[in-house]
Amino acid sequence: MIKRIIEISQAKTYLSIASGQLVLKRDGSELARIPCEDIGILLVDHNAVTYTHSVFTELLKNRAAVVLCSADHHPAGMLLPLDSNSTQTETFRYQINAKAPLKKRLWQQIVKAKIAHQAKLVKDDLDAYRKLKTLKKKVRSGDPDNIEAQASRVFWPVFVNDVQFRRDINGLPPNNILNYGYTVLRAAIARALCCAGLLPTLGIHHRNKYNAFCLADDLIEPFRGFVEARVRDIYDTLDSEGQLDQSKKAAILETLNDNVTISGYTGPLMVGLHRTAASLQKCFAGKQDKLELPRID
Repeated sequence: MIKRIIEISQAKTYLSIASGQLVLKRDGSELARIPCEDIGILLVDHNAVTYTHSVFTELLKNRAAVVLCSADHHPAGMLLPLDSNSTQTETFRYQINAKAPLKKRLWQQIVKAKIAHQAKLVKDDLDAYRKLKTLKKKVRSGDPDNIEAQASRVFWPVFVNDVQFRRDINGLPPNNILNYGYTVLRAAIARALCCAGLLPTLGIHHRNKYNAFCLADDLIEPFRGFVEARVRDIYDTLDSEGQLDQSKKAAILETLNDNVTISGYTGPLMVGLHRTAASLQKCFAGKQDKLELPRID
């Protein structure tokens, strides 16, 4: 079943639980009831939202991810279930004991898939397309030459046909829309990793000690293109101030319902993420040596 993404950002809302359902109220009037088992992500981006404690415990029990944003609309934190896989202890051990050569091979696969997606997005710019295709072939185990960064320098100036554009979390639009889309995607990936019994903290390549989601930040790379494709479509409709209104947020959330093909699976991206996370778990366990990543035609 496709899990729902619930986003609350428009007004002061009171959240509670009744009979296993998330209840939304505003000014004393009930707005909706949503079964917790149907929710994949709850994203709250409004400082006046209030909760009962059971909102968090019930959603986590049903393996949902909860993303909380601060006043600047950037994610302040994420809640994930601690126990969401029946063989979690064994899976943790495989992940912790994974050797450097395996991690380097996995990172090589991830970077090549990311660059392939970037090339698809800029295929109308033949020069950038050819450069990215060439760079993809140069990615070695562990990407010691940092081809990933070289590819980004080719990709971003042609992303929205603006050579001045720079990817910067605090930069001009469409950076704000990218931030929002990546936040939603990151939460969905972290949730999929937890469901596969993996530690989202312990990364393959990312290892910042202040980052609690290093593995999610590894696995997001080959999927960023789905967000970027949607953002580029939205960018053409932005007003002069580049504000991210409710309709554009809704469009970004729909990214998780986009069709993706991963190995023998074709269907919603949010479901496909679980396929990739499960394949990563098998790689750590020595059952396979390749990640199942989105097919980019």
